[in-house]
Amino acid sequence: MNKEEQMLCSHLEDLANACYQRDRAVISDFLTLNEQNLFLSFCVRNLPPVTYELIGGYESAERKAVYFQPIGVGREHPAPLVLLRVKPVNRKFAEDLSHRDYLGSLMNLGIDRCKLGDLIPSEEGCLIICQEAVSGFICEQLTRVRHTTVLCEIQELSEFDFHPETKQISGTVASLRLDAVIGLAFSSSRSKLTGYIEGEKVFVNGKCITSNAYPLKENDLVSVRGLGKFRFLASNGQTKKGRLSVLLELFI
Repeated sequence: MNKEEQMLCSHLEDLANACYQRDRAVISDFLTLNEQNLFLSFCVRNLPPVTYELIGGYESAERKAVYFQPIGVGREHPAPLVLLRVKPVNRKFAEDLSHRDYLGSLMNLGIDRCKLGDLIPSEEGCLIICQEAVSGFICEQLTRVRHTTVLCEIQELSEFDFHPETKQISGTVASLRLDAVIGLAFSSSRSKLTGYIEGEKVFVNGKCITSNAYPLKENDLVSVRGLGKFRFLASNGQTKKGRLSVLLELFI
């Protein structure tokens, strides 16, 4: 681990100790996939007698917080997460807004990214998972995204059940190198994708990867800025020509 990763692990362990010593629930900031993996790999074995749960508002959320609770405390103490629904005041004159547009407007309000979970844009607007502590401020201050006037409302998170739309892609690759599998996922040549990888636009489980030859493993989540993301589901053995048969799940 590098210094930043060590500091993150120490911070999460401190939160768990605070939960145990004060006998009350404590929640972390939202973590990237890489940070979640660090917690599970290096922190869990050092925790005091508390329970923990990785939560992000829905089962398949990418960004999740660690919710520590004293032993014996159950669901009667829900995590302090909030679902915000952002929608145009006048749909007729609304722009076609992207994830980047919504996130940029939130950053312009001075909101730390670690206080925000997943953002889920749609034709109707955008759903935002966030820490309860910043929800009121966002609802009050988020009135415009680009040139579109918007309204922000708090929704009931307990009834929220989101399943992203995906499709499966099967095919063959010469190897499980990152560039080869990305080429299959986005129907592009390895040479065209080199710029994405070397340009630090490719992330595996939330960690920036700059090596074309990085080997993918089953269940790795790959995000490519400007193209999309997919999950590497399985490698199903070799074909007669010596290529590897693989299965991917592409998020639409």
